[in-house]
Amino acid sequence: MAKKEVNAVVAELRENFGKGAARKLRVLGLIPAVIYGHGTEPVHVSLPSHRIGLLLRRKNMILELDLAGEKQLVLVKDVQKDPVKAIIEHIDLIVVRKGEKVQVEVPVHTTGESFPGTMADFDTKSLLLEVEATDIPENLQLSIEGLEDGAQLHAKDVTLPAGAVLVSDPETLVIYVHTPRGEDESEETEVITAGTPAATPPAA
Repeated sequence: MAKKEVNAVVAELRENFGKGAARKLRVLGLIPAVIYGHGTEPVHVSLPSHRIGLLLRRKNMILELDLAGEKQLVLVKDVQKDPVKAIIEHIDLIVVRKGEKVQVEVPVHTTGESFPGTMADFDTKSLLLEVEATDIPENLQLSIEGLEDGAQLHAKDVTLPAGAVLVSDPETLVIYVHTPRGEDESEETEVITAGTPAATPPAA
């Protein structure tokens, strides 16, 4: 389970706000963002869109902002995107400190294969954990190797990285294994149809 990298990003203070100012920033290849947390006043900044776009392919990214020569660790809390163009319109960042614990949703990935002929489906795709801000796992891995029809895996079955605490309900269903019924039913119907004698037409 890979841990989150701390990525350096140069940020610039911004003084102009509103939709018009935001559009101008995006034309210049920048994304408006706001930094808040730890009782500080919100700080409005702009971030380089290309670099941010690459970094935000991962969830719960920790950034080390260089703001006027001062370093600031922040956690990407919320990313707002245009629903049509899918471009990033605004980002909310939370101030974090090394050693500080935060609560984050971490995606669950499966490893292995369930018993032949079965399918393993997600009921819950991520779990809420409390972890150190600079040690957020990229994902949680859950083995489904050899699981048979009817098997279920819950949040309590997921192995957590050292220092992480499960916040989600331990009984939360994560994976359930089942045998697809559609094909079996259609095959059974074909067999019954093929074996049924044709109806005798009524006598004239």
